[in-house]
Parts: sequence; C-alpha cells; structure tokens
Amino acid sequence: MPRLLTFLPAVVMAAVFLWFAQVLGPVAAGNIPEWSWMWVEGLGIELAFRLDGLSLIFALMVSGIGAIIFLYTSVYFKGHEKLTRLLTLLALFAISMLGLVTADDAITLFVFWEGTTVTSFLLVGFDHEKQKARDAALQALIVTGVGGLALMAGLILIGFEAGTFRLSEIALLGDTLATSALYIPIVILVLLGAFTKSAQFPFHFWLPGAMAAPTPVSAYLHSATMVKAGVYLVARMSPALGGTELWIWGLTLFGAVTMVWASVLALKQTDLKLMLAYTTVMALGALMMFLGGDSKYATVGVATFLVVHAMYKAALFLTVGLLDKGAGTREVTNLGGLARSMPITMMIALLAGLSMAGFPPFLGFIGKELKYEGALAVMSEPLFVATAALLANAMMVAAAGLVAISPFWGKTPKSPKPAKDPSIGLWIGPMMLALMGLGFGLFPDLLAKYIVNPTVTSIAPGTAYVKLKLWHGINVPLVLSLITFGLGFVLYQGRFVIRAALNRPTFGGIPAAVVFDAGLASFKRFASWSARTVQGGKMTVYLRISFAVLTILIWGVHLISTDSLVPQPEAIALIPLVVVLLIAASAFVVLITNSRLFGLCALGVVGAGIALIFTFYSAIDVAITQILVEMLVVIILAVALVKLPAMPVERNFRAGDALIATAFGVGVAFVVVAVLAHPFDPRITEFYEAASLPDAFGRNVVNVILVDFRALDTLGEVAVVLIAAIAAVAALTAGKIRKSGEKP
Repeated sequence: MPRLLTFLPAVVMAAVFLWFAQVLGPVAAGNIPEWSWMWVEGLGIELAFRLDGLSLIFALMVSGIGAIIFLYTSVYFKGHEKLTRLLTLLALFAISMLGLVTADDAITLFVFWEGTTVTSFLLVGFDHEKQKARDAALQALIVTGVGGLALMAGLILIGFEAGTFRLSEIALLGDTLATSALYIPIVILVLLGAFTKSAQFPFHFWLPGAMAAPTPVSAYLHSATMVKAGVYLVARMSPALGGTELWIWGLTLFGAVTMVWASVLALKQTDLKLMLAYTTVMALGALMMFLGGDSKYATVGVATFLVVHAMYKAALFLTVGLLDKGAGTREVTNLGGLARSMPITMMIALLAGLSMAGFPPFLGFIGKELKYEGALAVMSEPLFVATAALLANAMMVAAAGLVAISPFWGKTPKSPKPAKDPSIGLWIGPMMLALMGLGFGLFPDLLAKYIVNPTVTSIAPGTAYVKLKLWHGINVPLVLSLITFGLGFVLYQGRFVIRAALNRPTFGGIPAAVVFDAGLASFKRFASWSARTVQGGKMTVYLRISFAVLTILIWGVHLISTDSLVPQPEAIALIPLVVVLLIAASAFVVLITNSRLFGLCALGVVGAGIALIFTFYSAIDVAITQILVEMLVVIILAVALVKLPAMPVERNFRAGDALIATAFGVGVAFVVVAVLAHPFDPRITEFYEAASLPDAFGRNVVNVILVDFRALDTLGEVAVVLIAAIAAVAALTAGKIRKSGEKP
C-alpha cells in the first residue's frame, strides 16, 4: 500500500465519528434514527439498525478511538510488510463492532457479534509465526466462540418467546419474559455470552492472554471496544431481562469477584501491558456489577464509567506502546527516570493515570464518585458492593501509579536503547484522549446532556435527568474516595513486597489459563484416540459404531417419551402382509446364502417388496424411485460379481452385529408405530399445498419440495449419487485401464 493510503482508514473513521457526533443533539432530544430492511421474511428477521443513547455512546467510542488507533497503527508499523493486512483486519473489526452496537434485530446483532469474534481471532494471532500468538488467538476464539453459541440460543429463545426479534420491541416485554417458563435458561444463555465476551470470572483469563496482539490492537479491541460488547449486551437486555433476583445477583456476584480478583492480579504483573489488561478486566467487572445494581445512580455510574474507562485505558495502552518504542521495553522493573528523556510520554501517562486513579478534576473522579453512589444505592447488598468497589479502586490507584509514575521517576535502570519521545504521529492520539479526560472533568454537564443521560434512558427508561458535578459536598462517597486514595498510596508504596507475595507459587491456586490449557490438551488426546478407534479404516467398524449409536439414540428417545412402550397391534390386509413376509424371508436369505448371485436376487426382492409397500400407500413417486435404484444396484453389483472371487464356505455369524441390527430394526418399528399413533398434524401439508404454486410455481407438491424447498438437500443427494456412480465406474473399469504406451 502506498504510504499516503495508510492514513486513509484513519480519515474515514474520523468522518464516521463526525457523522455520529452530529446526531448527538437529536438523540438527546428523543429523536431516535432507525433503518430496517427485510432479510428473512419467513422468520421475521430484518437488517434493522437503531441509534439510541446506548448505541450512540458505543458508536462514538468505536469510531473516535478507532480513528486514533488507525493513525497510531499506520505510524507504529511504518514500513511493516503486513501493515495493509493489519489495517484491513482493524477495519473489518470496526465495521463488525459498529454493526453490533447499532443493530436493532437480535439475529443481526449476533451476526456482527460473531464478526468481532473472528476478526479478534485474526488480530490476536497477527504475529502468527509466534507460538504464543497462535495459542492466545485460539484461546480467545474458543472461549468467546462457545459464549457466542450460548448467546445465539438465548436470542432465538427470546425471539420466539417475545414474538419478535426487534430489540426495541423486546425491551417493552420485560413482564412477559420474566413470567415465562424459559426465563431462567434465557438469562443463563445471555449472561454466558456476555461473560465470555467481557472476560468475567471464570472466563477472565483469555483477555490477558490476548495481549500477544500488537499494542494498537490491544488498545482498540481489549480496552475500549470489543471486550465491552458483553457489557453492551447486558445493558441492552436490562429492560427486558433485568429486575429479577437471578439477574441482579448473577451480575453483582460475578462482577464483584471479577473486579476484586483482577485488580489483585494487576498488582502482580511487571509487564505494563499485561497490568493494564488486568485493570481492564477489573473495569469490566465493575460495569457488570453496577448493571445489576438496579438503581438510578448505578446506571448513571455505568454510563459515565464507560466513557471514562475508554479514554484513559486507550491512552495508557498507547502510552505503553510509546514506552516500548522509545525506551525499548515495557517491563516496569526495567523502566525509571524517563521524565527528562520522554517528557511528552510522561505527560500523557500522568494525565491518563490521574483519571484512572480518580483524582479531581478529571472525569475519572466523577466516575469514581458515581460508582460509590451507585454502590450505596444498591438495594440488595450495598455494603458488599461498596466494599468490593473500594478494594478494587484502591488497587486501581496503585496500578495507575505503576503505569504513570514508576517509569518516569526514580532511578534510571539500564535500558535496551537511549530513550526518547516517538514522533508526533504516535503521541498526538493518546494526548487527545488524556486531555479529553481532563476537559470532560472540568465541564461534565456537556457529557451529561448529550451522552450520559441518553445512555441512562436507554438502559433504564423513565430515569430522571441527572447532572454531573465535580463537587457534591462532603458525603459518604467523598469519604470513600479519600480512603481509596490513602489505601492506594499504601499499596503503591508497598508494591515490591506485595508483588513478591503475589508471585509465590502457592498464591491463587491453579491459574484458570492452566486449567483451560489442560482441558484443551485432554480434549485433543480424546479426539486423537477416538479418531484412531473409529476411523480405523474398516468399513465394518464404521457401520457397527454408526448403527450402535443410532440405536442408542432411537431407544433413548422412545424410552423417555410419554408414549406406550409396546405398540398396539392392528389388523393388516392380506396382500401387504404377504409382501412383508416375502421381504423378511428374502432378507434372511441374503444373510445365510453362500451364493453371491442368489443373495443379489434376494436383495432385489427386498427392494421390490418395499416399492410395493410404497405403492399400497399411494407414494407412487417414491415407489418409482425405489424401483430405479434397485435396478441400478442389481445391474452394477451383477457386473461386479464377475470380477470377485468365490465366497468362502465357512460360516461367519457375528452375534454383536446381529444384536445391533435387531435392536435397530425393532427400535425403528416401535418409534414409527408410536408416531403414527398420534393424530396427524396437517400444518406442514397445508403449508406446502398453499405455497407450492404461488411461491415455487409448481403443481406437483412432491417435486416442488425436492427441487425448491429442499433444494440444497436434493443437490447434496444428487452429488452423493454422482460420486457413488463415478466410484462404481472406476471400480468396474480398473482392470481395463491400459498402461502407458500399450496398444489397443
């Protein structure tokens, strides 16, 4: 890519940000833009998009921080052979994220949700030559992918229970869903999707592992945008699913544990990027906990902290990139005394660090005050929530000191290279983010009017307008803030002792990542063993295992059903009974004969008898198909018999195979009779009869089903028949192929 074009994505993303910014006023006034196009009409699925306050705050973060990240990336990777690929993947991720947060259809949201999963996998594994990057990418893909499957199931259940997939309509059906018999599985599935995406305990381990990605990717995906997709999902679903004990306690407990545990692990790290990753997990836990708070102040705290965290965390991640570029390392133990050699980097780190620690007059102070107000307003367990928030915030202050103070003050360790500030293209973006944290702190009502209040209204409709202020007087949140600063200062001063204690082998038990890796390795070993066992190269083994499993499934379904185990016998007409007996006798002959030709003729009688049964029940099309197939089978096998040696005379009765065959046949008969005992549901027949002519332009309903409604299935069947025919021809003509140079 020409050098000038590498800046194009940043320009485009900045234009997208400006477009979203110009609708701030209308959205704040209650004018919500909506767009929709029908996608799958039969299922009521639309490509629907809606820009309310919650969608807009995320869209602004994705596009605004995205513009800075694209600029930073084009300079950071200047001359890199994979820069074009990286920018392309980042652009695809940005599109997926924007689609996710603006989608007003549950299925549309899921499609973009999976788009972020796939692009994140590719971005984390960008340095795919390194084993660490490949392992981290696979780990992130498996954890978030499994959560995505759970989310898909939850969204489908919501859609069918609510009668619509439109999220704006589902938000109005909270009472309907709360009283539904499917409410508990819906909540569990949705929260599984959210917890895996937003790295909640016990799925928190994948996010720090994803720090194998390049620094701009970490700053964009794993601090400001993608990892907040789970938070967005919970906030979006709160009007429909919130307010119950399951919802409140699920979010509160998992969020609190994640918040405190991640903040402890952050103090353990020496890699600044990894430290920031754990503080991101802490922030995500705090957001989840307060989304379960079910109070006005908790919701306002969530809306404010979303902006606070996105700005200071993206700025700090990019600052770590500046340190890595300027000083050659990001290990805090190898950094110090860089204030003179890297003054711009120091200023950015200090501004963002003060906001992260929650010092006035930064926006982070307002966000911290609101978190404490929200904790105290929680109706379920305010003391527990406030204590968890206090401990996590204190450790956040210590982590902010490690990022913003330790690298720039104190002794100057021997660095890999002479330290200096990088070029303006790298530091201008994080400087803007850091200054915005100060600007919004000085003028918070601007943020409240256009961003916070519309977001709060989207999460908790009917909430009164809230004003943001730096000074709320002397109150309990202020006292908790002072305690936070004091405790954080103590933790920072004792950082060496704390880190030594946390790095003891016995601390924390077995890491979650180790458990995941062990589980994955065990699964791979099981897969290898099962493949060697099942796919051993013997057709008899394939058939035996396949029919044994199918038999177990058939009998399992039949036994747990409410139908009678023993079907009631009915009178059978004489001619069909004779045909059935003839089929049974012919099948028995196939099993006991020593003559291939005799067995082939008996097999043909079985096929012809089945065709007669189809004819008795007016399935003429199926009967003709059966006859044609039997003719082909008999002809092909008869030709093949000429090439085969004589059959061995000895008996080869296999009791196990006979047992499987008998159980399978009887099980199928029992299930079919049980199904036929129920009154026939005519809805499917009526649908095909009504839709065949107007939709598929055909009067033969069976043909229309095969070539239109089941077109892909029929295409697969035709492909199988074609492949079988080619294989049969190859087998029959194998001995007739002339060698190279041989004359006819």
